[in-house]
Amino acid sequence: MADLVDGTAFNHEQGNRARKLFAAVVLAALDDAISDDKKYGNGPDQIARWARSRDGREVLSCAGIDPNERVVAGLMEFVSKGVRTSVALSREESERRNAAQAEAA
Repeated sequence: MADLVDGTAFNHEQGNRARKLFAAVVLAALDDAISDDKKYGNGPDQIARWARSRDGREVLSCAGIDPNERVVAGLMEFVSKGVRTSVALSREESERRNAAQAEAA
């Protein structure tokens, strides 16, 4: 019985690691699209094309993200804002956004 529990816990942990790996691929794709947007002005189109492709849908699914049109629209909006993922996920950026919302209210 203990072996079954250990095996299940191991498989669950491996699944979480794989999901995080695919999430990192999604973040890298977003950064690439932001870079393309700054250079060529076609970043939202690039991320939409990738997210709708078979590979993009597979990566999104493996990352635990449902690859539907609402997600594609959200990815396009994120890219159009031009904030790199490392900055958008940082604590300082979160605090800055919260302060800006507080001032606006």
